[in-house]
Amino acid sequence: MTAEPWKTDQWFSSPWNYLPEVTESFSFPDEVTIHDVTLRDGEQQAGVEFTADEKVQIAEALAEAGIHRIEAGLPAVSPSDKEAIDRMVAAGLPTEIYAFSRCMVPDVELALDCGVSGVVMEVPASHHLIEKAYKWPVEKAIEASVEATRYAHENGLKVTFFPIDATRSTMTQLLDDLEEVATNGHVDNIALVDTFGVTSPHAIRYYTQRVKERLNVPLETHFHMDFGMGVANSILAVAEGASVIHTTVSGIGERAGNAPTEETVLALLTMYGIDTGIRTERFTGIARLVAELSGVSQPSNRPVTGNRLYDVESGIIATWVNNVGDELLEPFPFRPELVGQSGPEIVLGKGSGLDSVAIWLGRHGIFDAETKELEAILAEVKGKSLAKKGLLDDDEFLNIVRAILPDKVD
Repeated sequence: MTAEPWKTDQWFSSPWNYLPEVTESFSFPDEVTIHDVTLRDGEQQAGVEFTADEKVQIAEALAEAGIHRIEAGLPAVSPSDKEAIDRMVAAGLPTEIYAFSRCMVPDVELALDCGVSGVVMEVPASHHLIEKAYKWPVEKAIEASVEATRYAHENGLKVTFFPIDATRSTMTQLLDDLEEVATNGHVDNIALVDTFGVTSPHAIRYYTQRVKERLNVPLETHFHMDFGMGVANSILAVAEGASVIHTTVSGIGERAGNAPTEETVLALLTMYGIDTGIRTERFTGIARLVAELSGVSQPSNRPVTGNRLYDVESGIIATWVNNVGDELLEPFPFRPELVGQSGPEIVLGKGSGLDSVAIWLGRHGIFDAETKELEAILAEVKGKSLAKKGLLDDDEFLNIVRAILPDKVD
């Protein structure tokens, strides 16, 4: 860790993040593993359909970025899903390939046939969900979990046990059920699952601590974004000792999606000094690839990878950017190249100021405009931007300049 881990040549976070009063209770593991679920839970977002070719393309991009584990899909879903998993395994990607499975022996057999190294095995955890949504007796879910996890282990698969809707169970019931599966079946890791994103960061600490106390096995996180807590919850669970985080590219996934890879990894790096080894400069390229293949558009100001994240319209911020030169960590928390972005770019709109106009004039070799001329141009820029409800392009700007400075523009 550098002497000032909150400020490097690539980012500038808060020094408060590293105060002993803040960090003294942390129990981070020696290594944090990123387990990508874009190809399984990400594809569960309504309307997202990846072909086998697209899944392999995304997996290759993730592996090149250094993602440690890829959950390639549930082979029982379709022949295309199984084909994609087969191809990922055969490609020998520099990442672990996991399959997703229900706690059913036939699902495990399909995973084995694909040649994956591990399997994430799901079963409903909350008794009310078992009884109302699945119409099962609770005993059936426990028995199926014991049988299937034991079978997966006996056949050489690493087993992550994945209790759906765990956070709407009672803690006593959840821990008793987890212990029974771990004792009579098999678990290598247990996923802390917040299926509906309904757990507060404070409760996530409690959840992680209780499971860790009761069961001496490595813990993984799988948190959804229904209330926007997925990133914070993932990091708080890891600060309590969980060692694997389930994430998706751009947070795509069921309903409001999963904890986004980009925000989670970058927050760990810049606010906690934890380098996962992921090549963050690949983030923007991967996000745009997934957006294209999924058909899911992302907000232009999305954290880390938004396509206008480094566009500056505000007049005062444009002045900052113009004044600081290459010292971009004054107006931004991290440099664009850290995450594969370009910029910054001064754009023209209703919020622009005189410096913005001067910068745009300078691009056309005009450096001697008087203040009153800048003000006249700015007034027209603001009016045009408001009328079109958008930013001005270069032609629109030059048309304004020609009307006000006819002798200075060809």
